[in-house]
Amino acid sequence: MKKVVTRAAIAAASIALLAGSLTACSNGSQASSSGGGGGGTAANAKIGLLLPDSVTARFASADRPLFTERIKEKCPDCSVLYQNAGGDASKQQQQAQAMLTQGVKVLVLDAFDGEAAASIVSLAKSKNVPVISYDRLINSGDVSAYISFDNNKVGELQATALVDRMKELGIADDAGVLEVNGSPTDNNASQFKAGAQSVLSTTKYDVLGEYDTPGWDPAKAQSWAAGQISKVGVDNIKGIYAANDDTAGGVISAMQAAGATDLPPITGQDATLAGLQRILAGKQYMTVYKAFKPEAEGAADLALELAAGKKASTTSTVKTASGKTVPSVILTPVAVTADNIKDTVVKDGLFTAKDICTTQLADACTKYGIK
Repeated sequence: MKKVVTRAAIAAASIALLAGSLTACSNGSQASSSGGGGGGTAANAKIGLLLPDSVTARFASADRPLFTERIKEKCPDCSVLYQNAGGDASKQQQQAQAMLTQGVKVLVLDAFDGEAAASIVSLAKSKNVPVISYDRLINSGDVSAYISFDNNKVGELQATALVDRMKELGIADDAGVLEVNGSPTDNNASQFKAGAQSVLSTTKYDVLGEYDTPGWDPAKAQSWAAGQISKVGVDNIKGIYAANDDTAGGVISAMQAAGATDLPPITGQDATLAGLQRILAGKQYMTVYKAFKPEAEGAADLALELAAGKKASTTSTVKTASGKTVPSVILTPVAVTADNIKDTVVKDGLFTAKDICTTQLADACTKYGIK
């Protein structure tokens, strides 16, 4: 397999620097900022939240409600204008233009296409509206702040878990694997891919096929996987790198439709409810938990700082694809298998045991202490 240059180290930042950085602004009190700078309050501010697609479960179940609740908690008089691009970069552009027309003071933008979204940043800048690049990095040096996870690390965690599990199972060193990456328009997906390939390139595994999934669409991942299964044979696929839980679900459906009863190790990401349940059912090996609560709440805190005319309280920097430096908050992802679901997503309250433990999974939940 072609060797991929490993990532430059990015210091993980603690979200604690953001927690409590703002006081409630409904009474006109000034929002504080460790970044300093003058300014007033964010009272009555309109904050725009633009999310990229509707096929990724986390956006509706976690990001939007957590972000909105944080804004309301810190600034009851503020309002959140929300739109989802539905996997359409042109639609996201139109949504951003509409929000700017409606007078938002800050745009929090999770770009469907990180290159195309640079024009949104330029338009916002012309109207003196700061843009926070949320979860996915926009290729623009005019972004006011970026908050996300160490995306190369995500890919490394996934691939390392896959390799370790294949070794644990005694699978041959030259066994065949499939590589199902994320969307080619998502900058994060390229980082996940680079991180994963930096690990896979050190092995002798035979990558039977590699696919960048348009729009992270599970149906497209499933269709591609079905074609690969027909081409190479279901029994020759001994491991599967899937970039997130949704694409993993598509691939699993393709494998099961082809008659696979003993599924190979399969990776994922986002710790979705369906993904966690597949892990407990033995259909998916692992996922990557990115603590959406500190990410969404951190973005809300940054937005309120910027709305109040403050400098965003970032703790690191990253480089865009064009080499521009963007002030950032970088969080640390965690690999999750059945062994630590209890101590990660359940402990943090992302899902309760009641959410996860269906009747069919009762024995597995008992085995792993999820209660």
